[in-house]
Amino acid sequence: MGRMDPKASPGSMNSPGGDQVASCSIRQVRVRIDDREGFLKKVNDIAARTGTHVILFDAERMAGKSHARSALCHAFRSLENGTMISSRVEMEALLYAAGSRQIVEAVRFGIHEGENRLYLCLCPESDDAWNELSTLFAPADDEDWETLDPGKAALLCELFSITPQELEVCGVGRLPDLVRERVALLEVYR
Repeated sequence: MGRMDPKASPGSMNSPGGDQVASCSIRQVRVRIDDREGFLKKVNDIAARTGTHVILFDAERMAGKSHARSALCHAFRSLENGTMISSRVEMEALLYAAGSRQIVEAVRFGIHEGENRLYLCLCPESDDAWNELSTLFAPADDEDWETLDPGKAALLCELFSITPQELEVCGVGRLPDLVRERVALLEVYR
């Protein structure tokens, strides 16, 4: 696999959780996973060694990078406020991405066996972590993952219970906004 350049278009985001000083970077990557648990162990070992959180979102279920950023912001805010549902900020971010309090739902927004298109997030940014992770992932930042084709739009509507009436009123171009609204509503439903 190609190496990821730690300085190339990371999609940085400062202050993911209000006053938190950390910064997060989001990259698009591809990977084939044959052993989910073994792969997660490798990623978690890198995170522990480099002192960062590595959060992986399944791009097929995400309404673009803004959806990933929103989930990260809410997760880190929950961490800061001591209101997390889960015991790890990585799972908290997946819960927010799914807009659900159910871990079984959240896990579907992470990695799976087979081919994966992922938003790989580092919180805080770490060149050491990027360098180690680059041996596992192929960069895909040059691909357009922001455009929602009709199939993906239908999947997002199903996943987030967005009705045809809502979509008609707002327009398909506002679908990412409706998804981020569902993410934010998880805070209200605690």
